[in-house]
Amino acid sequence: MMDYAASMKKYITVLQHEGGSDLHFSTEAHPTIRVAGALSPMLKEPLLTPEDTLGFLKSIARPEHMDEFMATKELDFAFQIEDGTRFRCNAYFQRGSCGIAMRLIPKQIRTLEELNQPEILTSFARKSQGFFLAVGPVGQGKTTTLAALLELINTERMDHIVTIEDPIEYIYEPKQSLIEQREVGIDTKDFATALHSAFREDVDVILVGEMRGPETMAAAVTAAETGHLVFSTLHTNNAAQTIDRIIDTFPANQQDQIRIQLAASLMGVFSQRLIPRVSGGMIPAFELLINTKAVANLIREKRTHELNTVIETGSTEGMIDMNRSLAELVSKGEITVESAYQYSLNPNVLQKLL
Repeated sequence: MMDYAASMKKYITVLQHEGGSDLHFSTEAHPTIRVAGALSPMLKEPLLTPEDTLGFLKSIARPEHMDEFMATKELDFAFQIEDGTRFRCNAYFQRGSCGIAMRLIPKQIRTLEELNQPEILTSFARKSQGFFLAVGPVGQGKTTTLAALLELINTERMDHIVTIEDPIEYIYEPKQSLIEQREVGIDTKDFATALHSAFREDVDVILVGEMRGPETMAAAVTAAETGHLVFSTLHTNNAAQTIDRIIDTFPANQQDQIRIQLAASLMGVFSQRLIPRVSGGMIPAFELLINTKAVANLIREKRTHELNTVIETGSTEGMIDMNRSLAELVSKGEITVESAYQYSLNPNVLQKLL
């Protein structure tokens, strides 16, 4: 019989050694890691049985987690190994047996410079109030970018920072700031409840792990309006879609109100994609919408479809267009032309820039 804890340790070591980002366990498949965006099965390891995948889950999840998993068939939790390395884990059922996806969370919180992010992002961390969103599909580095912004505040200012996460990912060590991290399901009932109670906790900066539902969104926007600096993430493709998604989450009779609030409190929307680098690893391409007076007017007047044009022509105001970002990476030899086309949302425009 397999020693699941020892095997898990071995697979994590392989993942770290290969510079991988994710570890997968699925029935009738080899344990598999993701390196530089591509899946790579460990072919020398045995194919996993349903007993194996459940055994691996039991080796990393607490007993109460297992009870929840059996009851709901889904589980999100964090797992930490002896050296302090953490994983964000998701367990699920597929064809009646257990599957596990584990995302490696680097121990070191890297700076924006180390992450190859644009210098202008530091300006959002240095504001005293407002709402800033990092958006993009799953696994594109949103959490890592926001962690770099929070760490910048932590090193520069004596602020009270509260994070609301599900589960807690990066662990912050207080430097100048007082930092408290709340995990949904353990420290608080849900995102909205934790946000409402933050108003009474003398908080300066709030990180909301994910915008879920109108209640959370309304509370986050209100927090930004009432003198807090609020950071969060959304699974949207670009800035224009992000604004629409937030507004569409609300019932029709509340949409005008949230539109006005958003136009007033939003600082910026940062969308990013991690692209395989020619020299190995990943490098980000990005889009940045900054809430200028013109942008605020477009949001208020229901003209969000014009935002893409504003971004394309707004470089003098610090805005960054995704196609320009991709074209720049191609011209520097960082990514291939094929990769640029693959990640572009508007390939016709990209063609003119290459």
